[in-house]
Amino acid sequence: MPYVVTDECILCGACVVGCESDAITEGETRAYINPEICVECGTCERNCVSEAIIYVDEEEAERIWAELGPGDRFS
Repeated sequence: MPYVVTDECILCGACVVGCESDAITEGETRAYINPEICVECGTCERNCVSEAIIYVDEEEAERIWAELGPGDRFS
């Protein structure tokens, strides 16, 4: 069950700065959490001022990741 960033992201950087595993980067329109690096500690969700980070099941995460544009994917 991964954390994902929704469209509510305002690119404030709070999640990036607080991520101890360096799993988060900022894209063109939102931050992105790399599920291969994320340790699911929840710090990003707690630090998010716009409540844009949510914990979802695998199926919902796949749907959200599929909708991301190239500028919003982890690279």
